[in-house]
Amino acid sequence: MTAVARVRAAERSDLSRVAELAAAHAEYERAAPPVPDLAERLAVLLFDTPAPRLCCLVAETAGGEVVGYATCSPEFSTWEGREYLYLDCLFLTPGHRGLGLGALLMDAVTDRARDLGLSEVQWQTPAWNDGAIRFYARLGALGTDKRRFSLHVSS
Repeated sequence: MTAVARVRAAERSDLSRVAELAAAHAEYERAAPPVPDLAERLAVLLFDTPAPRLCCLVAETAGGEVVGYATCSPEFSTWEGREYLYLDCLFLTPGHRGLGLGALLMDAVTDRARDLGLSEVQWQTPAWNDGAIRFYARLGALGTDKRRFSLHVSS
């Protein structure tokens, strides 16, 4: 494993780096880039909201470099009549994959679920992302086949 100082909650000063990592994440997943003002939007959601739902965790090397992030928030399952923690993003820079950092981020996410009294974490990954699928399977996660849709709503 790489020398990782810690996985910790993101601070306001981390958000420009998180936005850079989100752009790399979007490129990796062959998606459109994040909005240009992502760091500012995240600041509002994480720090300028009285009761923030969003949690952002960062993986930081011993040298203080932020090399990965995970974001999650509570969501609701109608079929089960309960909340769960939705892991929206988990990303590590290519040079820091396979070193145990993903597991540390997932441990921090599951700790967050426990802190909120939630018994499950759910997430998705592209069907072609074999590395991520193998990683999640090693953690004991179970996959389901679904397609994600989005519908843009004009104001």
